[in-house]
Amino acid sequence: MQVVTDQIRNFLQYTAVQFIEHPERAQLKVAELGPNRLRFKIILERSDVALLIGRNGFSASAIRGVVKAASERASVQANLQIHSHEEEEEMMAREAQG
Repeated sequence: MQVVTDQIRNFLQYTAVQFIEHPERAQLKVAELGPNRLRFKIILERSDVALLIGRNGFSASAIRGVVKAASERASVQANLQIHSHEEEEEMMAREAQG
């Protein structure tokens, strides 16, 4: 599973940088949710979230399609979340509360 994780990570790192204005503030987190299940999170500046998602979500949909195809080829289930730093902090605070 490490090979597919690295391939998707490299793809996301390259692709995200092409869309956003503040790549130095971007973070990519990978979590193994279980056997053959991965979650990728791209955390960006609020203004960059809109750029990466694209008009009507078309860019994010295309990126998710590539992630899904690459992961399914390796019999891995993967999903992609795109958040701002503020949204990520709010989610972490909620998780910490219980």
